[in-house]
Amino acid sequence: MGISFSTHGNIAPTGRFQPNPGVKVFTDTDREVAPGSGETGVVAVTGAIPNGYYKDKAKTAATFREIDGVRYSIPGDWATVEADGAITLLGRGSQCINTGGEKVYPEEVEEAVKRHPDVEDCLVFGVADERFGQRVVGVASRSESSDATAEEILAHLRDRLSSYKVPRRLELVDEVPRAPNGKADYPTARLLLAER
Repeated sequence: MGISFSTHGNIAPTGRFQPNPGVKVFTDTDREVAPGSGETGVVAVTGAIPNGYYKDKAKTAATFREIDGVRYSIPGDWATVEADGAITLLGRGSQCINTGGEKVYPEEVEEAVKRHPDVEDCLVFGVADERFGQRVVGVASRSESSDATAEEILAHLRDRLSSYKVPRRLELVDEVPRAPNGKADYPTARLLLAER
């Protein structure tokens, strides 16, 4: 989809890249997101893309769409377009948390938690909430030498995220659950939170 460069002393932000030709971000109404507008949309890629999913017309129609005469693959990644044209990934739409009518992308909150100097890893997800529909919660692991508390980590976030994005509960665990390939294991993270 694009490229980003990191050099010694100049590390590229996670999830931000300059798009390759044919990569765009579209709103729900198939309008291209304008650079610097702050709007969010889904990443769309054109070029050498598959014809569709085998014997699954519904999934094919949802993923492969024509917009303004161009056929795109839209895998479900939400993003915004920065003023310089760079794309910042926000996360998968399937993991999006809706809290009080606001959309929260777990990956954005996870990255903010991991910027705390004592945090090794983190997963953030939504749980049911009577008042807000869902509330933001998470599990995090600390570095071995750390004695930071969950409250100290959350206080660190309050200066970096909008208040509705800050987890209402953060449980510290020995190890954040991930599959052998490194992918987030959200079902196990939910169980860890429920057990505490």
